[in-house]
Amino acid sequence: MAAGGSASRRAQEARRQERLLREQWQAARRQARQWEAGSEGERRVAAQLLVLTERGWRLLVDRRWPGTRAANVDMLLVGPGGVFVIDVKNWRSAPEVSDGKLRTGGEPRDEHAGKLLAVTKAAEGAVASLGLSPVAVQPLMVFAGQRVDAGLGRIRLLGEHEVGPALLSESRRLRTESVRAIADHLERVFPDYEGSAVVQGVAPAPEQPQQAVPDGLFDLEGLRDAALEEALRAPIEQWMTFLHPDQVALVRRDWSGPARISGPAGTGKTVVGLHRAAHLARRTGGRILYVTFANNLPRVQGTFLRTMSPAVADRVEFRSLHSWAQEFLQARDVPVRLHGDKAETAFSLAWKHVGRDSCLAEIDPAPVYWREEIDHVIKGRGITTFEEYATVPRRRRRASLRRPHRQAVWALYEAYESLRTERGVHDFNDVLSLALAEAVRHTGQPSYAAVVVDEVQDLTLIGVRLLHALVGDAPNGLLLVGDGQQAVYPGGFRLADAGIDIRGDRGQVLRTNYRNSKQILDAALTVVADDAFEDIDGLRTPGRREVDLTYHDGQVVRVTRPTAGAHDQALLEALRALPDAARADVAVLCPSMRSIGHYQRLLTQANLPVCLLEHYDGRPVEAVKLGSYRRAKGLEFKHVYLPQHDAALPNGASADASSIAGAAETAREREELLRSQLFVAMTRARDVLWLGSVVR
Repeated sequence: MAAGGSASRRAQEARRQERLLREQWQAARRQARQWEAGSEGERRVAAQLLVLTERGWRLLVDRRWPGTRAANVDMLLVGPGGVFVIDVKNWRSAPEVSDGKLRTGGEPRDEHAGKLLAVTKAAEGAVASLGLSPVAVQPLMVFAGQRVDAGLGRIRLLGEHEVGPALLSESRRLRTESVRAIADHLERVFPDYEGSAVVQGVAPAPEQPQQAVPDGLFDLEGLRDAALEEALRAPIEQWMTFLHPDQVALVRRDWSGPARISGPAGTGKTVVGLHRAAHLARRTGGRILYVTFANNLPRVQGTFLRTMSPAVADRVEFRSLHSWAQEFLQARDVPVRLHGDKAETAFSLAWKHVGRDSCLAEIDPAPVYWREEIDHVIKGRGITTFEEYATVPRRRRRASLRRPHRQAVWALYEAYESLRTERGVHDFNDVLSLALAEAVRHTGQPSYAAVVVDEVQDLTLIGVRLLHALVGDAPNGLLLVGDGQQAVYPGGFRLADAGIDIRGDRGQVLRTNYRNSKQILDAALTVVADDAFEDIDGLRTPGRREVDLTYHDGQVVRVTRPTAGAHDQALLEALRALPDAARADVAVLCPSMRSIGHYQRLLTQANLPVCLLEHYDGRPVEAVKLGSYRRAKGLEFKHVYLPQHDAALPNGASADASSIAGAAETAREREELLRSQLFVAMTRARDVLWLGSVVR
């Protein structure tokens, strides 16, 4: 490539865009002059927007507002960037925004913003039946004769010259056929006034010679640059704009108290949760807390929301539960001394002195099971007395503990707490308990308008109580999203234990899988078919659930090799066969940190770029994503590779000896958990699921 070739092509494209836009602008001015209704200011703004109709946009001018006697909507604009409800103002003074209030010339003008938001809500309802998410419907207030670019809540304020470049700079949401269908639908819902129609897409017959339009009336350079950027930008994911109409209804619904959305893998629970957060942020103007258990998911989800609804991104806070709790406590000057290694040492000493030679070893000699008992059953539920622990139901724990065993567990717990306190450190459960006590102590004006909890089944009871305490039972305050079949941590709880009452239509179940093909879903369900599970609502559900499918193009590739080396070579060959650009949507998922380290070295030595899931933030990167089954929760990829996927399962090449020798109940519990984790990993795949095995 010759030096400067790229710059030369860009300059040529810019000049071409400039010529095209100038011709379109002249045609738009002629069309706007034919419009008899409206003021001169509205005609000038319409001329700006008519330029966009040459680029696949549809403009509806002076429409009737359905459900009102005489109210109108100045303009509805539908195009690749979405649906825009436009209110044109021809004020003498420039608009001012201060403390969330709209003023001009020192006079309040909030009633204009209220009307625009009301008609925007009507437009959202009109397109909901088409599956268009509320995030794709945006209110604009455009000021003729002014230069402005500001925000007033979810309303964007633009000047006459700024509106064209701003709209061309919008990320592409809609395909051409979608623009046509949505515009036709809005044209029926918002009928026109007689004489208000504007001919679009066809240049009118030449008129009498007119004076040339000064460039000052038309920001040619701004439009040209925006058009150029639009041409270079790739479309965003369709789910950021379109949902199933039933999902859109959930996003926009008013709930009288806490609500829950559940459903099998691939049914779009997280997508609905994200759109719900954006919708609440736009409607309430308050702060929304979006919480999940995993540390990596908030970065990814935050990136997705900034892409699909940038106007409210600063009002939705994405956090992992423990990081949020630590910051919450620090802001209130509550000392937190979290130290995982020292806490682990305290438990190891407690096991050595109290647990190892007790009756607990008869059930399971591995200390990890009893550490989980303390973490998820005792401290995770906030139990502080033996009497309470002696009778508490141990959700999702298979081993039956008689009173002497529970007494031994309690002795181990007390020894651990004594050693931990002696070292002056907290564990992760302590952080949540301290935060809950602080949240309950300081009730009053809530910090958040709403809390959305994703993957709720992975939280402890204390974690759910904490998040409930932030908003209580306020209407639209708490939304719990998750699926008990995808629980990847031991233990469990019921919502009733947390004092959360989900009634009537506030409990919604999604039943259509939008991600996996039948082949991929069948392979995944085979793993957990025999594992009935209890969800957080207390219902016992079979492992193989009925689900409707919408995607049919995926495939399962099974690769079996006699040695680990041959298996890994097959994995490398499969990855190398992919085009470089495809790596942005490829994941290699592993059951343990040890295997992650192994495959990171393998891929790096093979010169295949790697992005660890713990560093992935949701933005496209041409590298193979590598991480654990657990960190893959809430994510999806076109190609998913699971090397030696069956090695840790019963009857696998490396079956755990404990499942053969003894501790049958605890071993079965661990095996169920491993199958659940594998099920989660398999259902991340959309197009290809690669399953590697080593059979000697």
